Amino acid sequence: MRRRLLTDEDPKTLLAIATVVLLLIPLLFQVIFVGRLAGYHISLLTETLIFAIFASAFNLLYGYTGLLSFGHAMFVAVAGYTAAKTFTVLGAYLDLFGGVAPIATWLLAITLGIIVAGIFAVFIGYLAVQLEEIYFALITLSFSMAIYAMANQDVPGQLGAILGIGDGNFTNASDGLTFIPGDVTLFGVEFALVNLTNPLAYYFLTVFVFIASIYALWRIVQSPFGMVCKAIRENPERASAVGVNVTYHQWMTFIISGLFTGLAGAMLVVLGGNVNPQDHAYWTASAAPVVMTVIGGPLSFIGPVVGAFTYEYIRWAISQFPLLEEYWEFSFGVLLLIVVLFFDNGVAGGIDRLRDRLLGDDDGDAP
Repeated sequence: MRRRLLTDEDPKTLLAIATVVLLLIPLLFQVIFVGRLAGYHISLLTETLIFAIFASAFNLLYGYTGLLSFGHAMFVAVAGYTAAKTFTVLGAYLDLFGGVAPIATWLLAITLGIIVAGIFAVFIGYLAVQLEEIYFALITLSFSMAIYAMANQDVPGQLGAILGIGDGNFTNASDGLTFIPGDVTLFGVEFALVNLTNPLAYYFLTVFVFIASIYALWRIVQSPFGMVCKAIRENPERASAVGVNVTYHQWMTFIISGLFTGLAGAMLVVLGGNVNPQDHAYWTASAAPVVMTVIGGPLSFIGPVVGAFTYEYIRWAISQFPLLEEYWEFSFGVLLLIVVLFFDNGVAGGIDRLRDRLLGDDDGDAP
């Protein structure tokens, strides 16, 4: 069972166990923590699961295809703004669903967010995969910053005003869009779809989305398409020599990665009830999946998930000490340096090596 954590074996059993554990964790938090503190930790875990989807989607491009994107947050931004506009504009038209209208709006917001992110991925990916290595990374960063500038200056709203469409306010510039998903009435029970002080409802939704996303990504990397992606990562020239259309496969991988990133972006924005350029479109937002993947281990499928948990909870631990929090970038940088220097293939690789030593299977090779 432990071997399935870090290898490419079928994860169905592990995911089933993970689902049960994740569903029971809120009960544990209610015992360990009190009141709002329990709600905070459930909210933190919800955010961590969403970032795990984000990092895993990024690693499909980086760890499995060998393409490093410095602008992946652009898909979070476009999906997030789509989700926010769905709640603020289309939500009123879904009142016909009665008490479950917020859930219907959430489903529509997530679907539209994925579609819009996919559309952007099709066009941006087509241009990006024409370049290689650092040039690919730079063009993705350029597109990301272009989307940031458009959102920050509300270019869509200005263009709409020129064309006589809308009131000239689409992204609300640097302030972004804020919304409340609303209350759900289900089987006579009323609860908020998203409530940061007691986020159980959204947490349970996130658990199922997380499990389904991770399993879907695993099926992709284990498919013949995934095998081709690994071949491209190892040696694109040889892959091309045996008849693989390298550019086409890189483009398809970019699109799939953008779709899952859009899913994570829409989920994240609904959780926070706000989307703004600084938090969701700026280049620093694109650094998060890169750091998580490097920490967790890009050569392990589950590495980005491990990295997301490591990143989020080390960040939380640092915040508990005022001195470390004041210089949290330095503190986190030292920890990242330790991982890079002393852990082969990140934390996931370190766990794999430790497991082999405990079981007496260590043959001296890197995991």
